[in-house]
Formats: sequence, structure tokens, C-alpha cells
Amino acid sequence: MGIDLPLVWGVIIVFSIMMYVVMDGFDLGVGMLFPFFPAKHDRDVMMNTVAPVWDGNETWLVMGGAGLLAAFPLAYAVVLSALYLPLVLMLVALIFRGVAFEFRFKVAAEREWVWDLAFIAGSYGATFCQGVVLGAFINGFAMDGDRFVGGAFDWLTPFSLFTGVGLVVAYMLLGSTWLLIKTEGELHRDLRLRTRHWVWALLAAIVIVSVWTALAHPAIARRWFSLPNLLFLAPVPLLVGVAMYGLLRALKGDSHLSPFLLTLALVFLGYSGLGISIWPNILPPDITFWQAAGPPQSLGFTLVGALLIIPIILGYTALAYWVFRGKVRAGEGYH
Repeated sequence: MGIDLPLVWGVIIVFSIMMYVVMDGFDLGVGMLFPFFPAKHDRDVMMNTVAPVWDGNETWLVMGGAGLLAAFPLAYAVVLSALYLPLVLMLVALIFRGVAFEFRFKVAAEREWVWDLAFIAGSYGATFCQGVVLGAFINGFAMDGDRFVGGAFDWLTPFSLFTGVGLVVAYMLLGSTWLLIKTEGELHRDLRLRTRHWVWALLAAIVIVSVWTALAHPAIARRWFSLPNLLFLAPVPLLVGVAMYGLLRALKGDSHLSPFLLTLALVFLGYSGLGISIWPNILPPDITFWQAAGPPQSLGFTLVGALLIIPIILGYTALAYWVFRGKVRAGEGYH
């Protein structure tokens, strides 16, 4: 019995995207929290919590995109054709944000606000565009066989715009709970109070997106409530409730790590719910991983490279987080 190469590559791409959402999600969230903390010393600390690791976090985005091109060229072609505008806007926002990391620490104090604004706009812009892409992906693509036949603005729907807002809330919660690990003092106490509001906002976003998806896509609703998918999906809302309850309790106490871990659990549960909703399709509504896969020779050849590079990425990521572990204080930084 041979190896199911499309399935293996599907797992690799799903894992890469999940790693990107988790790891770049919290540092995008830090940027989106800047408007709530106008003091320079607070912003310095916040930026320094992610400055040593942000660029490494984005490696997973490159991994996911390159893997999609190598293993599922049809999906790559359709996604870029259908979502060209939001993806380009996302990349532009990420560029502005990356430049802001370096320039903010080097300009004169009176011009620092320019790069603060670039950091904020880049964080919000990249996150919102990613959420729009997610919503457009759930809505599916207009296909004629293996050709995309939709328009350049098919992605622009009320649902995709709302998922953009929902992802902004999710990343802000990730960023806020990450900062609870890395900060102390007045900034930490202020973050602990504000984080509770974002927990409730995320819960509202999850409920609205779930109900909207079921109402707008009967095929997904049937998949949710049919066996055996119902057995896999039923624990998800229950576990979301448990994680929310635990997160609110942790925020009332003095825990520094558990709010972040519980937020990661919420993100993973949302990701799992999405996977159950569209499986086994890589291009909703009806093109599967196997239909979109490249030739077996290409899948096997590129798999060797992926299995070599993924442990290296995991290794240097773990090393970076270990080296820069601990609290970040005002006046300290990697620059």
C-alpha cells in the first residue's frame, strides 16, 4: 500500500497555516493594540516582545504558500486568481509593518509617530485581509471544471468583511494574552483588564460566523449535522465554552501563561471547525485535495525537501523563543 501523497501534503499545508496563524497572529495582535497604549515606554516594551521573533514567525506563511504551489498547483492558481487583490494588499501591509520594526528605533523621537502609524496600519491591514481571504474561501470559488470563472471582486461580500473583523478580534486577543506573559507592572495590569472585553468580542464573532455560515451554506450545514461529522463537530462548541470559561477565570487571577494557552486552544478549535466544514475539499465547494494535486513524482520530490526543512524551522524557532524568554522591561530590547 503506497503513501497517500496528497493527504500528506494536505497535512503539511494545514500545519503550516496553523503555525502561521498562531505565531504571526499574536505579533500582528500586538501591533493592533498600539492605539490603546499611546505612551512611548509602553509601546517600546510591546514592540520589543515580538521584535526578535516576528520575521521567523512569517516563515510559516512562506512554507504554506510554497507548499501549495508545489503540491496543489490547481489550488494555487485558483486562489491567486480569485483573491489577488486581498492577498496583494496583505503583502503590502506586511511590508509596511516589517519596515516599521526597524525604522521606529532609528528615527528621531519627533518622527517616531510615523512608524507607529505604519506599524498599526500594517497590522490591521494584514489581519483584516487574511480574514477576508478566509471568508471568501468559506464562500467557495466559481469554477468551470478546473478553471476559475469568477470575477475579480467575488471575494468582496458582507460575510468575508465580517470574517475580516472577526480575525482582527482573534489576533488582538492572541496579542494581549502574549503580552501578559512578557510584561509586568502597570502595563500588565491594564492589559489584564482590557483582555476580558476581547474575550467576549471573540465569543460573539465565533457565534455570528458559525450561524451565518450555516444559514448561507446549506451544504456546510448538512455536513455539520450529518453522521459521522456530527460526532467530530459536537465537542467543538462544548470545548469552546470550556476554554472561554477557563480564560475568563485565568484573567481574574494572576496567571501569566494560561490565558495565552487557552486562547491558542480557542484558535485551534476554530481551525478544527473550519476543517470539518470543508473536508475533503481544498477548493470549496467541491474540488478535493486529490483532484487538485500535482503529479506523484512532483509530490514525492518536494516532500523530501519539506521533511528536511520543517525540523530546521521548528528548531530555530524554538531556539529564538528560548533565547528571548522572560519578561521585557522598559529600556531593554534586542536593538
